[in-house]
Amino acid sequence: MYSHGSESLIKQAREIQESELQKFYSRLVKLLQGKEFGHETIDSLQRLHLILSATKYTRTLPAELQKRLLSLLSSPVEQLQVLSSAVLRETLPLPGQELNYNQENISQLNSYAAALLLSQAGSRSELSSLCSQLLRSLESRQSEAPTHSFTHTLPILNSVLTHSPECLSEDHLTLLSKKLVDWLRYASITQGGGASSGGFFTGPRSRQPAPIAELDGTVSGDFFTVLCVGQGFTDDQWMNVYSFSMLRHWLLTYHSVSSGNIAADTANRLQLSLSLSHSHSFSNDDRSEVDGSVVSMVSATSSSSRLLPPKERLREKAFQYCLRLIEQSDRKAHKRTDTELQKACLVEAVCILDCVCVEDASLVYRTFPCVKALFGRLSSDLTFARVLLPIAQFYLNHGEMAAVDCDGVWRLVFGRFPAELFSDPFLAHELLRFLRLNLDSLRLRVPQYIRSFPNLLKFLAWDSPAVVDDFVDLLPSLVTAETAVELLHTLLDLPCLSATLVLQLRLTCTPISEPCGRGLLSLDAFRSTSFRGLFLYLLRAEAGSGDTIDRLSTLHEMLAEAADWPRVIQCAQTVPVMLHIFFNAVVAVADQKLLAHLVLVMLERSSLLFSLPAYIKEIHRVFSCHLLRLCKLHPSLVVDQSHELLEFAGSTANVYSKEEIYTHVVWVLGEYLSVSCDSRCSVRLITSCFEALEAVLFEITSSAPPPGAASPAPRVVTTLMSALAKLASRSHDLIPRVSLFLSKLRTVTRGGSVAWCSDEEDLVAIVTRGEELWSLLKTPGVAQSVLTPPPHVTTPQWHRDTNVSTPLQLRTLTSLTHSQ
Repeated sequence: MYSHGSESLIKQAREIQESELQKFYSRLVKLLQGKEFGHETIDSLQRLHLILSATKYTRTLPAELQKRLLSLLSSPVEQLQVLSSAVLRETLPLPGQELNYNQENISQLNSYAAALLLSQAGSRSELSSLCSQLLRSLESRQSEAPTHSFTHTLPILNSVLTHSPECLSEDHLTLLSKKLVDWLRYASITQGGGASSGGFFTGPRSRQPAPIAELDGTVSGDFFTVLCVGQGFTDDQWMNVYSFSMLRHWLLTYHSVSSGNIAADTANRLQLSLSLSHSHSFSNDDRSEVDGSVVSMVSATSSSSRLLPPKERLREKAFQYCLRLIEQSDRKAHKRTDTELQKACLVEAVCILDCVCVEDASLVYRTFPCVKALFGRLSSDLTFARVLLPIAQFYLNHGEMAAVDCDGVWRLVFGRFPAELFSDPFLAHELLRFLRLNLDSLRLRVPQYIRSFPNLLKFLAWDSPAVVDDFVDLLPSLVTAETAVELLHTLLDLPCLSATLVLQLRLTCTPISEPCGRGLLSLDAFRSTSFRGLFLYLLRAEAGSGDTIDRLSTLHEMLAEAADWPRVIQCAQTVPVMLHIFFNAVVAVADQKLLAHLVLVMLERSSLLFSLPAYIKEIHRVFSCHLLRLCKLHPSLVVDQSHELLEFAGSTANVYSKEEIYTHVVWVLGEYLSVSCDSRCSVRLITSCFEALEAVLFEITSSAPPPGAASPAPRVVTTLMSALAKLASRSHDLIPRVSLFLSKLRTVTRGGSVAWCSDEEDLVAIVTRGEELWSLLKTPGVAQSVLTPPPHVTTPQWHRDTNVSTPLQLRTLTSLTHSQ
């Protein structure tokens, strides 16, 4: 949300009067007529942008002001370019004043003018025309064009490619593919004569042009790449950098845009694959010889790429370029920033190799040895984790075709990454994104994925707000008949896992103590060998080692002081959301036996939750909601688990400590313990349930609540009364007993307030409900039809029933309302 000061400025901008706005326009025109622009001009342009952008209406500026703003697009001051472009994009162009670049001045187009030009394009044909002009400008000699013209062209085309790729025709694609090949493979291999440009490239100073160097300081013996360094760089070397930065995006979009002639492309690929594999001679047309560069091993097998069509040739050169980057990444860089650059280039290189292999399967066999060697070199160093994820993507996409063993990759991705790097937010984002993008493939082809859910949930336990959206999508894929019970326990133990991860990280860092100087008891327990097994179970990497911990209450006591840690509180707030997703997913994969087991888990774990009052209350609410849902889907669950449900409902302590879930357990017993729901429901079972609930109701209405406990909720009392009435209506021998209790209840409450209900209105509501039930039970037949109505009554379809008058009435009303 905006701060108070920002909201005030936005409000002023929206409420500005038209007369005041015209005066502001006039003052700004006078400021822009000067030769130099100071702070007042900058402030006025910023205020104008706020006024224009704060309202949903698009304004039209005066002609003189718009003309002045258009002229600022070519200002040498970049801040003026940014502001003028931003202002003009919020306005409607005047007739005849649209930004229009022809072939003569297209070379003067900068990034900010391009942004305005793209925003004003009214049709696909206009964008296509702009692309044609930009691409024709690339065909001119670089010596004849301004220095910046080529460096701005590719970003502009990349923007068009992002927002409207269909504007590029086949001719556009062919032309730019050829240019990308030239820039990627045939850039100069000598340093430029200018001063060091900084940015990506840093290197030793040199007065005379010298050969391009590698990151380790040696002279480069191959073609130029983004990992080459020098004192200065030529235009074509900068274009090499720009080309590499957009190469993956281009290849992905190129494949989708260039949908024609796919059969011909496939035939050409098959026809030329042999020449690519067996030809080792270079012709005079290969520019690598003309430029005098030394041919590397990575390109020695691709000398016949000049025979390929532009699309295939670009793939081949992209393949060579990426192999060269992988080769360069093995060099020891002198500077730390260059080491980070190597990692970033490795990520992009592997992604591009994956892209070209997806489009051309014949490249898989040439690429896999290099990627496999790269994985072997990096797999032991977790600082390369973000590089190893694209390698995992490559193995997932092509490992089956290449018939390679991928187990080592998955042990790393699903084992060490979450276990050791759970606190790395960037890796968490990348890994979870990888899982979401490949969800179907991972479920079908990688068995380690589902088994590793205890490890993956460490990301959720550590930083719940940042990754909760990811797990909303991922969690259903982890729910299977085999993992459901353990996954439910794991979700409920998530706050304990969060506290354990904090302790684990604290143990490896400097000792942490409370302000008073007393050490953390939980940290001492974490160090203790006697409790080590409890924490190791929470930190397990794979499923299958048991449902949950036997000594959960002991664990909760040791972690009690973690209840106010912010990270643990955030995690606890996420668990109810995950439980809803879990139960929604488990219904689709579980049979009735598994659902019955889950009902038992809910009853058991309702007493074994981490000691956060708000957390416990929310979990009970989730359990109540899904207990009703499961019993409604499978009413026979109540008979299957009648012993456990009766044991839970027969405990008076649950009335006071678990009001939510207790109320719903009593309701399902009264609702579904019936012959109509399950033929196994005997009179004996109904009677035993009646006696258990009767004892609880008598106890809570005949004495005051235990010390420290609140009075039983009116909903609990009325639910118990209704359940007893329902059970009695199915076994008429029980009617006198419940009628006697209801009549006594009315007599007792006539004497005034009672110890078990302090609120008079609640007491009146309870007595009223008792009188209604007592009246119904006087006529048992009516009571059963009212308290346990048959399905056709609860789900009526009278509009379809021809035996009632409703269909006739509907047809009559329809004939009256419709015109003849």
